[in-house]
Amino acid sequence: MNPSAPWWKNGIIYQVYPRSFQDSNGDGVGDLQGIIQRLDYLAWLGIDAIWISPIMRSPMVDFGYDVSDYYDIDPLFGTLADFDQLVTEAAVRQIKIVIDLVPNHTSDQHPWFVESRASRENPRRAWYMWADAKPDGSPPNNWLAYFGGSAWTWDAMTEQYYLHLFTPEQPDLNYRNPLVVEAMKGVIRFWLGRGVAGIRVDVIDRLLKDLELRDDPPDPSYVEGVSNPQFKYLRVNSEQHPDVYGLIRELRKTFDEFGDRPIIGEIAYTTDVAKMARCYDDMQGMQLPYNFAMLMLPWDAAVLRDFIDRYDAAVPPGGQPNYVFSNHDQPRIATRYGEAQARVVAMLLLTLRGTPTIYYGDELGMPEADISPELFQDPQGINIGITRDGCRTPMQWDMTPNAGFTNGTPWLPTSPDYLTRNVEAQTNDPASMLALYRRLIALRRATPTLLYGSYRSLDTGVADTLVYLRVLGGVRMCVALNLSERMVSLALRDLGSGRIVASTHLDRTEPVDLGALYLRENEGVVIDLGALA
Repeated sequence: MNPSAPWWKNGIIYQVYPRSFQDSNGDGVGDLQGIIQRLDYLAWLGIDAIWISPIMRSPMVDFGYDVSDYYDIDPLFGTLADFDQLVTEAAVRQIKIVIDLVPNHTSDQHPWFVESRASRENPRRAWYMWADAKPDGSPPNNWLAYFGGSAWTWDAMTEQYYLHLFTPEQPDLNYRNPLVVEAMKGVIRFWLGRGVAGIRVDVIDRLLKDLELRDDPPDPSYVEGVSNPQFKYLRVNSEQHPDVYGLIRELRKTFDEFGDRPIIGEIAYTTDVAKMARCYDDMQGMQLPYNFAMLMLPWDAAVLRDFIDRYDAAVPPGGQPNYVFSNHDQPRIATRYGEAQARVVAMLLLTLRGTPTIYYGDELGMPEADISPELFQDPQGINIGITRDGCRTPMQWDMTPNAGFTNGTPWLPTSPDYLTRNVEAQTNDPASMLALYRRLIALRRATPTLLYGSYRSLDTGVADTLVYLRVLGGVRMCVALNLSERMVSLALRDLGSGRIVASTHLDRTEPVDLGALYLRENEGVVIDLGALA
């Protein structure tokens, strides 16, 4: 590790969905004390920072993404004293805490919105986005909410519509109003002053909308009855306004008041590397604009190589690439790719140039749970039938009832495979997914070439293989991944020989001649090539 580099360039981020990580009081919902109880596990795993999904006070219409008080912890998760204890206890274990901030919208129960909808003359009216109806009484435009239906809701008392890109209970703030910007700066200062090491900012690129409220154009790829209805239109006016970069630069100044604490920005899912690179904004924007391309691309070696090459090259000098393969909104890795390839994903994530984020439970190979509709908790699932509950089920700690997550009734059912797939069962199994993650994390932390080295892909001429070099000061590491279910042979004669230092198959630490390198089905290896002569 380079002590002079900021933690977010050295580190591995681990996302905790707090409702599902560990329940300490038997109410069936995870909490801050539960996270504290599991800090030793996270230290043992080797992660550097915990990103905790929203924990601020909220009516929980969207599980914390509808904030009613930015300056307090929701009682479901604990208290500010619990949070302070978490920061302190984590620091003892050299773990940073990153919180989730939701600035695009508040709860409709937030005092700001209560005042805003009280009358058209209220001073806080302009803190939110209000607009008149069309002459026929319909919404101002065709913008759609992510959770179904129009993004506009009629307020009968003041006879205007208000905007909400998510549920009607989540009205959007108006960042054209400088008072709103200053209010959010105050929130940022409060939490950075409380010791958080960075902030993951929800939908940061959606803070500004089209000034003229123009319609979004139709998406030509949309197929009625087949495509997700929330993507009927291209969201080019309802979000991602070019002015947002100036706003992010302004917010960045507040972060910089506290030293090198990053904005970890949730940006629109895209494979457009130019758009992703723009978010760094000459290194005055986000330090880590989250890269979600791997959640969209097919699991195809040629496609992945092409994207990684372009993305790595597009990140500006001084910028930091980052990779995300799983999160609280997307199906889990083991289900998307299968358990065997999930091991290859782990190696790819932890050996690429850039900051990796691990979603809780992926280190166990937890699959997407099949939640029956009558048990849906997710408003998206309830409203449009596409639920995110399957990737949010309780963490699987041991073989006791409810996988050791709670001694109450869990808020979502525990995955039935918890009896065999849990931390306790995998800890002492050297062939387990957990053991693989731990080995790869330890290798990454101990190998400057993997932390800071350059990236260069190699065209092997063999289908379904992804091979790349990491190089630092002449020291070379080669990563070779087989994305197929057949054995392959690679002839990388120019690389000479080396030693395998990690394999997804465990049983391989041996000298190898890269002129005749074989990979078994679903195998990945990391090879130490040593220093150039």
